[in-house]
Amino acid sequence: MKWIFLALLLVPTLELAILIWAGGAIGFFPTLLIIVGTGLLGAFLAKKQGLKAIRDIQESFNRFEPPGDHLLKAAFVLVGGVMLLTPGFISDAIGLSLLFAPTQKIYKPFIMKLLNNKMKNARIIVR
Repeated sequence: MKWIFLALLLVPTLELAILIWAGGAIGFFPTLLIIVGTGLLGAFLAKKQGLKAIRDIQESFNRFEPPGDHLLKAAFVLVGGVMLLTPGFISDAIGLSLLFAPTQKIYKPFIMKLLNNKMKNARIIVR
């Protein structure tokens, strides 16, 4: 929990510092154009990749296969799209990396390990 609090404090501070620095280095309007451009690009890519992820999930259901990998990819696309819509260079870089398969393969083992640990530690109450 303390990591979440630290991230919620540190990441926006870094984003703001980088935006101020970029505004001073390249100017206000070019910085604004980059922020709006990445937001629009992110929305377009997230929609395109999200629709593909939904089709992949439907196809796996049609083949009577578990959609685990496709659901994880859809989650990456959702989080990546939201991060691209959030103004800032750090969130844009992470958001873009979440939209593409080669970088998703880098994130996947860490997320799978996190999910496995959460499932092992979960307490299931049956009534």
